Amino acid sequence: MSKKRKHTEDVDSTPTKLTRRDYEDELAKLHVELVKLQQWVVHKGMKICILFEGRDTAGKGGTIKAITERVSPRVFRVIALPSPTEREKSQMYVQRYIPHLPAAGEVVIFDRSWYNRAGVERVMGFCTEKQARRFLDVVPSVEKAIIESGVILLKYWLEVSPEEQTRRLEARITDGRKVWKLSPMDVTSYGRWYDYSRARDEMFAATDSSWAPWFVARSDDKKRARLNIIRHMLDHIPYEELPREKVKLPKRQDPDGYREPDYPFKFVPERAWPAG
Repeated sequence: MSKKRKHTEDVDSTPTKLTRRDYEDELAKLHVELVKLQQWVVHKGMKICILFEGRDTAGKGGTIKAITERVSPRVFRVIALPSPTEREKSQMYVQRYIPHLPAAGEVVIFDRSWYNRAGVERVMGFCTEKQARRFLDVVPSVEKAIIESGVILLKYWLEVSPEEQTRRLEARITDGRKVWKLSPMDVTSYGRWYDYSRARDEMFAATDSSWAPWFVARSDDKKRARLNIIRHMLDHIPYEELPREKVKLPKRQDPDGYREPDYPFKFVPERAWPAG
C-alpha cells in the first residue's frame, strides 16, 4: 500500500549526543525513504531544487553526501560551480545557474548557489554593493518564476557557532585527510565573522519569501543536523511509495564446458589489516 508523506514540524526539545550506531541506524531508515522519493520523482516527472548555503565549515558537503550516497546520481544531481569565467562574468548574474535547474524526474542539489552574490561575493568584494542590493531586490521574483514553472524549491542555511567553526578550521590545518578542504578564502573569511552575519541577516530579510522561505539548521552536531535536514526535506516534498514487483533470480546457466583460463591475472595483493 502506498504511503503519502505528511508535513511535520516535530522538534527534539532535548537533543542528546548521537552515537555513531544510532546515527547510522536512523540514516539507513532515511535512505530507504530517499529511494522511495527518487522512484516517485521519476514516476511523476517531478522537478526538485534544493539549495545549501551557510558559513564555511557548516557541514554542507557532508549533508549533501548523506543525502546522495544511496540514490542515483542520474536523478540526484549535485551542482557545485567553480568561480565564474570571464565570459560568465559578462552575463546576467543568474544565467550561469539557470541551465542546471531540474528537468522532469530530477532532484538538483546546489552546493552553494546564486546566493553567492549575497554572501561571499558581497563580503569579499567580488561584486559591488549596488550589484548585491540589486540581486536581493530581484531574486524573490526569479524564485517565484522558478516555482511557477513547476519546481519545488527548498532553501537551507546551515548555521555553525564561532567556536565550532574555529575547531573545524583548525582540524583542516592539522588533519592530513582534511587539508584539501582549506582554501586561502577560508582563512581570509574567518576573520570577517560579523561581516558575514550582517550579509546573512540582510539576505534573510530580503529573500525569505512566503513562496521560497529559508530553513535554518543548527549544525554544531553534524550528525543530528544531517538527519534533521533529510527528515525535513522528506516532509516537504510530497511523495508516495510505489508498489514493487516481486523479483526472483533466474537459474544460472550451465557451464557448458567453460573453464577458468590459465591467464596470469594481476590480482590486487591481499594484505593483512590493520596495516602494521
